[in-house]
Amino acid sequence: MRHPLIDVHTLLSAAEAAELLDTLYTEILWNDGAFVAAGRRFQLPRLQAWFSDRGIDYRYAANLLNSHPWTPVLDGLRQRVEEITGARFNAVLANLYRDGRDSVGWHADDEDDLGPAPLIASLSLGAVRQFHWRPKPGQPGASGHLALAPGTLLLMRPPFQQHWEHAVPADAGVGDMRLNLTFRLVHPVSH
Repeated sequence: MRHPLIDVHTLLSAAEAAELLDTLYTEILWNDGAFVAAGRRFQLPRLQAWFSDRGIDYRYAANLLNSHPWTPVLDGLRQRVEEITGARFNAVLANLYRDGRDSVGWHADDEDDLGPAPLIASLSLGAVRQFHWRPKPGQPGASGHLALAPGTLLLMRPPFQQHWEHAVPADAGVGDMRLNLTFRLVHPVSH
């Protein structure tokens, strides 16, 4: 079952996706995903890195991700994603799922920094993982999921983030790594 606010494109061939995975895995300085909220330290079940235009920071759970300038490889990918989507992006969040034990829980990319109707473009590399969605509490709609193969670009169109949550749950049957790049347009806001 497809979601009406999700578009799926093949951005890269399997060979291109495999080569890109190797390049980004080694060139990115991954952080351990630890953050502090409500006075407690939490460990995310994945590694992350943030790349953006100068002056663009990204915050979630009152935490600021270290921002790095675009690498030539990531900037080239951004241009390809912008061509396909017709949208502009000024940042990308890279998530490294080391194996099937790594995951991201239910959430919506609806922080103030992303504006009132964010468009998120998500590129998958590496292991095939299941992308799940469900309506936010009190919203109508049916839950669903789809497999994201390497080279797949998933586009979440507005108002997806306002009414839906999404997740990539742990999957003990997956032994390989997955790298996910989520391209965003961040609007600086005062905190």
